[in-house]
Amino acid sequence: MALLPFYIPGKRRIKIIIVGGGYAGMAALMTLKQYASNVDITIIDPSDHHLKITHLHETFRYPLTDLHVAFSKLETRFNCKHIKASLAVSDAMLQQWQTDKYLVIGDEIVDFDYLIITTGDESLAFEPVDNVLTLKNFIHTAGSELILKHLKTIADDVPVVSVVGSGATGIQFLFEIRQFLCRHKIKAKLRLINSSDTVLKQFPRGFDTYVQSRMQEFNIDCVSQVLYRAQSGHTVILETKPTGEITELPSHLTLLFAGKKQDQLWTANAFGQMIIDQQTLPNVFVAGDCSIYKSLGSNVQSAQSAVRKGKLIARNILRHSGFLKILEPYVHHDIGYVVNLGPTDAVGWLVTEGNIVTGLPALTIKEIVEAQYDLLLKGIDTYIV
Repeated sequence: MALLPFYIPGKRRIKIIIVGGGYAGMAALMTLKQYASNVDITIIDPSDHHLKITHLHETFRYPLTDLHVAFSKLETRFNCKHIKASLAVSDAMLQQWQTDKYLVIGDEIVDFDYLIITTGDESLAFEPVDNVLTLKNFIHTAGSELILKHLKTIADDVPVVSVVGSGATGIQFLFEIRQFLCRHKIKAKLRLINSSDTVLKQFPRGFDTYVQSRMQEFNIDCVSQVLYRAQSGHTVILETKPTGEITELPSHLTLLFAGKKQDQLWTANAFGQMIIDQQTLPNVFVAGDCSIYKSLGSNVQSAQSAVRKGKLIARNILRHSGFLKILEPYVHHDIGYVVNLGPTDAVGWLVTEGNIVTGLPALTIKEIVEAQYDLLLKGIDTYIV
């Protein structure tokens, strides 16, 4: 068994439920299995597979199934159990679960010693429109299939494709679509619709400078300081932020990445234990995009932070279940971040936010980070605690 400081296991087996099979949930599962053999783990997730959701833009190049890891394989590999179900979570339920130490899933009662909530955070919802795609569409269908299907229905010789949202998701989709259109020799006009005056505003200024230069090089239009309001036929309706003026632009296909809802974020202490009504729930832990830790560590909604939180709470659950109960605070800070600009280009920072890397060096960093996670899913942990 690998060394886990302050963990002295007891004699009985520990029952743990993980609600949500995303990055944080998988990191918790692998870490629990890495450090302890006396754990029984149940994963509750409505899907048949874990999805590497941060790679969805790559489905313009690769099959969507390349991003799937079947829970059935994980059950065999890590001797855990998957229950295919959705679970509604509320403050009152969490408090009750802390007291009862069991969940009711359909007709099944599942006991636990520890409960982990890693349900993620939902995207903002808009009225569904035929020629508007959101991240949910790409979860179920590959990007290449979706865009070809929609472009075939457009009679215009040069259709306009708009991407709404200049965060990492929107930018990565924008450049993947550009490369896809070139590869298939499809004539189309690309446009970025941006609510800010810069792109990737959550990152160092050098990101904006580099991305804007690449957009100019590829003749990608950028409409800034506007808010998406609706899509009507082949027209996107926008509101200018400074004046509130409503404008309309042609858009035969619109990809909408407008951010995430912030209405179900759970607060946790520095050790990852849930806090409800100012009371700590010692046996209920939370990680991933749905969590805000009261600590010095990073609460950025990213796969990197989700994995680190998932690993931390797994270690703390084992410590809490032992004799000493000395828990580890969350102090992780991101050591870099890379945004893909198509298959051959990227921009990122490493070690310090002032250290901007672009092109092949940035791609290399991203590939190393992605390889780490792929190894983790196979039970090989190369992360530095």
